[in-house]
Amino acid sequence: MIVDLPSTDTSAVNRKMVQLRESAGAVALGRVLTLVISTEDGPEAEQAIQAANDASREHPCRVLVLARGLRRAATRLDAQIRIGGDAGASEVIVLRMYGPLADHGGSIIVPLLLPDAPIVTWWPGEPPLSPSEDPVGAVAGRRITDVSSTKSPSKTLLKLGTNYHAGDTDLAWSRITGWRALLTSALDEPPYDDVTRAEVDGVAESASADLLAGWLSSRLGVPVTRRVVDVPGGHLGAVRLERPSGVVELKRQDSKTARLTQPGQPVRRVALPRRTARDCLAEELRRLDPDEIFHEALAAIPRAGAGKRASSTKGKVKA
Repeated sequence: MIVDLPSTDTSAVNRKMVQLRESAGAVALGRVLTLVISTEDGPEAEQAIQAANDASREHPCRVLVLARGLRRAATRLDAQIRIGGDAGASEVIVLRMYGPLADHGGSIIVPLLLPDAPIVTWWPGEPPLSPSEDPVGAVAGRRITDVSSTKSPSKTLLKLGTNYHAGDTDLAWSRITGWRALLTSALDEPPYDDVTRAEVDGVAESASADLLAGWLSSRLGVPVTRRVVDVPGGHLGAVRLERPSGVVELKRQDSKTARLTQPGQPVRRVALPRRTARDCLAEELRRLDPDEIFHEALAAIPRAGAGKRASSTKGKVKA
């Protein structure tokens, strides 16, 4: 069900939500959090809503979409309520803001937040320079960006790192969860000698490759080389961990699999599917506390690129 409320205000939206709940019982109360999506109006907003709807099947929530319209237009707020099959396991409230109102999303969402529920803000497009200081991000305990949608993901990620605040994260981090899990598992198998050096291959503007290099640098405390290579159809190509017994290599083969090579073992083909925005968002919504490992990986990115030591936990990776 989709209900349009043109030229409205938040009080009218709240009244309509109560009316729908009382008349049809279509709006359930069992929501675990409020997800605020800050985006530009248009196709980007619809793609983000679809990802949120899919992720809500794991995390039932209220989704507030702040869709910024033309700033040259007259001040106006158009709302749309989506429930039932049009909202997955969530309830979606789309707020299209025009004119000067487009820059005041932080105050607009306050009356619509679920009481006593965690708040997560997601910027699927260009993120603010400092998410924790942004009016929409300031009300949230967890702030999710996606630098892959920017013109220069690597540079944007480093800028976000300089303004990091506990609770910040980026979807580039959850895109490498499978890589981190496979590498950790490989080092848990014999022989148990330390890693002495690591290499990460990826395209020049791959924030995920940068974060993977930073993670290895912060966890292993060994020189890490971030190599720029062409990766057909992707961003992250391969990781090599050098040990006295030989090289552990994880190399992507296609969009779903990779090849894992270890000394003394047959070459294995392992599942490593490229993750969708829905998968990454669902993972980030599983934890609402600060991700310290992400922070350490983010802080180690410049040192990883320079091949410097970054930790005293030499050669022992910890996920």
